[in-house]
Amino acid sequence: MNKNLKNTAILFIVLFALNFISQSFYKRFDLTADQRYSISKTTKTVLNKVDKSLYITVYLEGEFPSEFKRLQTETRQYLEELSAVNKNITFSFKNPDNIREKLIKKGMMPSQLTVEEDGKLSEAIIFPWAAINYGKKTEIVSLLPTAIATSQEEQLQKAIENLEYGFANAINNVTSKQRKKIAIITGNGQLEDIYQYSFLSQVAKKYRLAKFTLDSVASNAQQTLTDLNNLDLAIITKPTQAFTEKEKFTLDQFITNGGKTLWMLDNLQAEQDSLANNGKMLAYPVDLNLTDLLFAYGIRINNALVKDLYSAQIPVATGVIGNQTQFKNLDWFYHPLVNGNAKHPITKNIGNLRLQFANQIDTLKNNLKKTPLLVSSLLTQKIGTPAIIELQSIANEVVESDYKSGYQLFSVLLEGEFNSAYKNRVKPFVTNLFKEKSTANKMIVIADGDVSKNQLLKGKPFDLNRDKWTNQTFSNKDFLLNAVDYLLDDAGLMTLRNKSLQIRMLDKQKTFKERSFWQFLNVGLPLVLLFAFGFIFNYFRKIKYS
Repeated sequence: MNKNLKNTAILFIVLFALNFISQSFYKRFDLTADQRYSISKTTKTVLNKVDKSLYITVYLEGEFPSEFKRLQTETRQYLEELSAVNKNITFSFKNPDNIREKLIKKGMMPSQLTVEEDGKLSEAIIFPWAAINYGKKTEIVSLLPTAIATSQEEQLQKAIENLEYGFANAINNVTSKQRKKIAIITGNGQLEDIYQYSFLSQVAKKYRLAKFTLDSVASNAQQTLTDLNNLDLAIITKPTQAFTEKEKFTLDQFITNGGKTLWMLDNLQAEQDSLANNGKMLAYPVDLNLTDLLFAYGIRINNALVKDLYSAQIPVATGVIGNQTQFKNLDWFYHPLVNGNAKHPITKNIGNLRLQFANQIDTLKNNLKKTPLLVSSLLTQKIGTPAIIELQSIANEVVESDYKSGYQLFSVLLEGEFNSAYKNRVKPFVTNLFKEKSTANKMIVIADGDVSKNQLLKGKPFDLNRDKWTNQTFSNKDFLLNAVDYLLDDAGLMTLRNKSLQIRMLDKQKTFKERSFWQFLNVGLPLVLLFAFGFIFNYFRKIKYS
């Protein structure tokens, strides 16, 4: 009796100790091969900034396709990991059916999906969005990337891969106490604000924007450079007037003092509106006086126009029926549809971009790391300028052998220590801020000034990612927003976009064809085996006890 009491006491003590240890030491284990539920060090650093209640509402609830139940499950499991790291983070899933209009007003646009079930196609609408509330700040997160996908399975995989970046970036935005400052450079005939509204209005939600004119360099160069160096990034969009030496020197010293730059440049004059009005136009080079500056950084923008057989469409009048002019959307080879670098976080999982009358970039050897971001298709043709471009050429028969110039580079990322273009030259003005070489810095150059230009509809800015005439969709805005984030990313969040997972999905067609077999295997076969076991058991039991 005493021995039994002793064993029982030991058992209670062991159980109590195990319970105490489990309460005191909490540990989750990720046993997946690709570590999909493991939180990166970068994300943990962001989560450590959450020092009060942060609430996440996910609108993936209700009736929607079975594939996206997987997205719902993966999202729930990921948010559970975030809550495990920081107890201030809580979340819930909410059905959006009764609040659709409210969500749309907040910028959460629904996605229409084509669903294949039992061999039949149907349409479904879902709201793949989440809202993060932290104090008085709110940030929305898209759970479904806009990248072109060949199937819903591929789209789902990209969505799951993007979960960590999407939430970590949004949490970083709402917890950041200081927003970085961006200078929109003016004074050299840059693109008007209304034509950049679609892009810049999104940038303004995350960063502080300030228009900065270089005109003041002429009267007070030293103060202009000092003021510019107080900003973090300079965006130079489609200048049409040449830069003076003082202006170039100011930008050069902004770069060597650590300022990031995003250049969107046209090296020639060619406007689609002129072509539409007159039927033809003259495309000719424009001297912006930037060649030596960019050459010092290791790149050169050529004056040749690039035609690409893989291109966007434009509406062309094809005839008149009654009093109505008939239009047809035709491929316009001067508007290339370009691919992004699938291995870089700026361009991973984004669709094609539309460029307009773009030039080509050459890279030169120096100490900087150069990463191609936007590249044409293989079937290109380079046109020397000046050149007359006629709209009626759109009807010409394509001779594929003429398009053999190969891949053309339209955008490049430069990273490293930048040498000043004025290192061994006479300085346009004296300043004690002069540096011959920068510390680690970043710069992006795009050889198309229209990459950020949105259209106008009834005098108001139209979405940069859509063409108002053809209704084609592009990823220009996504690319530019990623570019800005990458240039200003000190936490390394953009590297999370390179996360790759292997999502194993069912083959729908095979599942539908073999449906009866698998139903029998999972439902009928266990019953047959149970009946056979019962029959054999009773048979041998009768033999044994008869």
